[in-house]
Amino acid sequence: MVELAGIIILGILAQWVAWRFKIPAILPLILIGLFVGPIAAEFINEDGSKWIEPIWNGKKGLFPGEGLYYFVSLAISIILFEGGLTLKRSEIRNVGPVITKLITVGAAVTFFAAAVAAHFLFNLSWDLAFLFSGLIIVTGPTVITPILRNIPLKRDVSTVLKWEGILIDPIGALVAVLVFEFISVGGEAGFTKTALIEFGKIVLFGTTFGFTFAHALVFVINKKFIPHYLLNVASLSVVLLVFVESEIFAHESGLLAVVVMGMVIGNSKLENIKELLYFKESLSVLLISILFILLSANINYQDMLLLFRWETLWLFLVVVLLIRPLAVFVSAQGSKIKTNEKLFISWVGPRGIVAAGIASLFGGKLLKQGVEGAEYITPLVFMIVLGTVLLNATTARLFAKIAGVFLTKSEGILIVGASKVSRIIAQYLMENDRHVVLVDSNQNNINKASDLGIEAYTENIYSETLTDNVEFNDIGYLLALTGNTDINNYAVEKFGAQFGENGSFRLVSKAELADESKRPKEGLFSPTNDYNSLLDVVEKHPEIKEVSVQDEEEYLKYLSQMNGENDRVPLFIKDNKGELHIIPSINGNVESIIDSKSKLVYLGELLQ
Repeated sequence: MVELAGIIILGILAQWVAWRFKIPAILPLILIGLFVGPIAAEFINEDGSKWIEPIWNGKKGLFPGEGLYYFVSLAISIILFEGGLTLKRSEIRNVGPVITKLITVGAAVTFFAAAVAAHFLFNLSWDLAFLFSGLIIVTGPTVITPILRNIPLKRDVSTVLKWEGILIDPIGALVAVLVFEFISVGGEAGFTKTALIEFGKIVLFGTTFGFTFAHALVFVINKKFIPHYLLNVASLSVVLLVFVESEIFAHESGLLAVVVMGMVIGNSKLENIKELLYFKESLSVLLISILFILLSANINYQDMLLLFRWETLWLFLVVVLLIRPLAVFVSAQGSKIKTNEKLFISWVGPRGIVAAGIASLFGGKLLKQGVEGAEYITPLVFMIVLGTVLLNATTARLFAKIAGVFLTKSEGILIVGASKVSRIIAQYLMENDRHVVLVDSNQNNINKASDLGIEAYTENIYSETLTDNVEFNDIGYLLALTGNTDINNYAVEKFGAQFGENGSFRLVSKAELADESKRPKEGLFSPTNDYNSLLDVVEKHPEIKEVSVQDEEEYLKYLSQMNGENDRVPLFIKDNKGELHIIPSINGNVESIIDSKSKLVYLGELLQ
């Protein structure tokens, strides 16, 4: 009982430390696991026992037999499902081919090159060398996401890293399983044919189960067949059902099934998607905390001593400085990804929970089978996991600046509210090459925005999770366009510092329209239009138009004309470079950028 409670308490403490110091949680979790496991057994307890013994050894232990593996498998399935929920089709318009190559060609490069390095540096048999390389293919979302949250990057770069981290997990697990099966059958002649059949079964059953159950769950939830209080736990049970059923039909197809299921649900019109994501995210945090402590505590001190040799450092450097860059540059060849962006993607490749979990499983099984050299698998993989996480957590931000991918000025625009007004403005901004994100608590508005190809998220403006979204790391402007003055005020006050480094604006209220002295400096567009009048203009004239202005005098004339009527609302100034500048409700400094090639962008009736 003490051990179980201790794992949860220490895990959440590690998560808090990670949040406080802005590092991936895997780092303190592994260190805690090593401390309560092999380090405690070797240096603290006189009887040589661990404070936390994950596997029953005849005297103590939390899981008997294969129990730890089953728990790890189910936990990873939930974590990957939660990751799949966050994958949006709209994110990969520009980098889809790069992601596809990274999880295929890039994975193949890592698989063969890392095997060669492990074979010659540690004298591992080719079987074990390929098992090791298959395990380190993966770069997990549990470690990538915390790093991306704290670095303002170009959206394409963060999208590549995020999608790779989630999609590569089931692929790496599949490769490791095939190699493990090869070792188990002793490399028989018929293995190649068997492997192809197994691969086909995994893809078939994994995608079929994931796709089918995802649509079934969305249908059941939208039809209100499940009461609200059972929504999250029912969804969790379906995820576990899909994983187990897929595993029964094709061993190791479960991970693929839950990722596919998460992706389908995440891109569907599910009214409760955000609530489901909150629950799964909280559950994933708890499971990750427990898993990493258990897996690292399961390592023996004697296994750690195997790594105290120069070859360990050389293997780590080869994986990080040669193999990872080679895989990225080959995969991104001929893409829109620039050389400096390729360098940064090459540098950021931390391994996570799937690598650690499967390594612990297979390493232990091969040791029981008496396979020579199997004692190296688990500690080597943990070395790569801990080393890459420590390296990336401490240097990713600095390397982003050195490589020139760190955004010194964030040009993305976050619009609070996804009403018809916001959607029209967002479409115009997107047509002018601006990254725009809409957030709203109204799922219907979000669905309408998504149907128009606008990046939109169901978010509660009063929730802290808004600040954790990876997709918002290039946001520099905040526009609060809801019909609720309190929400607009709160958005500017709460999130202006993080998302409005270049400017935070909100619509003026009816009371502020009536009293000029109350008009705020962050007022947006027009001093004579609030949300309701703006909505009236959109209903009559739902198009954004442009008119050329020759100089400041002509601009002020148009502005004065629009502010005195109800059929036109000034929005932006487009300068001679095509860049857009927001017009504040109180005259700002936009007049200084006007020249003979400037245009006034407005909403409403065509100017005569």
